[in-house]
Amino acid sequence: MNILVDTSVWSAALRRDSAGESREIRRLRAALQNEDAVFTTGLILQELLQGFSAPKSRDKILEAFAALPLIIPERKDHVEAAALKLKLRQKGVQAGTIDVLLAQLCLRHQLSVLTLDRDFHHMARFIPLSLA
Repeated sequence: MNILVDTSVWSAALRRDSAGESREIRRLRAALQNEDAVFTTGLILQELLQGFSAPKSRDKILEAFAALPLIIPERKDHVEAAALKLKLRQKGVQAGTIDVLLAQLCLRHQLSVLTLDRDFHHMARFIPLSLA
C-alpha cells in the first residue's frame, strides 16, 4: 500500500511521552518495517520541524525523512485543492488549507492518508480519499 503519513501520526510516533500506541502508530511502524511505500511532502516535514525544538529531535526527523520519497505540489494541485475546499464547505465540512492540499496530493498520487486528524475522516465522506 502507498501511504502519506500526516504530521499528526509522525508527531505522536516521535514523542516519547505518548501514552500508549494508537492503531495509526502501529500501522506506521508496520509500513516502515514491511517496506511499504511511505511518502511525505515538504509541508509535513516543515510542520514536524516547527513542533520539535531540540537539535537531537531535528536531526532525527531530518535523518528519517531523507529516506522517504518527497511529493512536491504542482500549481494544478493548489487549484484542485481550492476546488475541493469549496466543495467540502458546501457540504458543511470545514477543513484547513494544508489538510485539503494533502488530500489533493493523495488523490493525484493514489495514496492513502494515515492520520490522527479527524478532519481527513470528515473529508473522506465527500471525496474519494482513502484512509490507511
